[in-house]
Amino acid sequence: MDADSQTPDSMSLVLSVQPPSYPAESITRAARILRDGGVAVFPTETVYGIGADIRCPEAVSRVFALKKRDLSQPLMAHCASPLQMLEYVTEVPPWVQPLLGQFWPGPLSLVLRCSENVPPVVTGGGQTVGIRMVAHPATRDLLEELGAPIAGTSANLHGEPATSRFGAVNPALLGQVDVALDAGLCGKHVPSTVLDVTQRPPRVLRVGAVGVQELERVVGQVLVGSGSTV
Repeated sequence: MDADSQTPDSMSLVLSVQPPSYPAESITRAARILRDGGVAVFPTETVYGIGADIRCPEAVSRVFALKKRDLSQPLMAHCASPLQMLEYVTEVPPWVQPLLGQFWPGPLSLVLRCSENVPPVVTGGGQTVGIRMVAHPATRDLLEELGAPIAGTSANLHGEPATSRFGAVNPALLGQVDVALDAGLCGKHVPSTVLDVTQRPPRVLRVGAVGVQELERVVGQVLVGSGSTV
């Protein structure tokens, strides 16, 4: 696909960010669209995501509408770095720092208490936010250029499977976003592990790419139990 093209069934802008290199202008354009309240499809090291600038509640609400996702189900904040994360959480307990050093960037999502900078629509009205540092280089570059996290989730309609192939993203969804970053096959098709670190021992809310034993080698006992995934 060309670096700048349209999807067959819509006027959505598709920008190629396939490795090993991609035009810096693609990242700049995508960030501008998000900053202006657009919705994007983007690659991660697991599956493709759909999201909006966390600072734009109206755009975040549109993510729910496009996915046909219930507003009570929170979105994930995808960040470029631990430093970017700090503006959106109240604290990061010292015992959590080794998890960041071991697994970030990568497929570990941490549930932390959110700051007032996180719009309620992102959290489903709750007091916590799931946050992860994305490893995919194109999306990392996008987040750096944007200067804020993307509030998002997997790029699929509610009830449908997620995908790590751009060509398998539902055309009905792809045709309604404002921009899509095409990285081809982007990840391993395994979701991120979601770990609630608002308590100790922490609790795994979703088992994914990072195993429980891997977590326990870093922080000791880890609970695996019921809870809402992000």
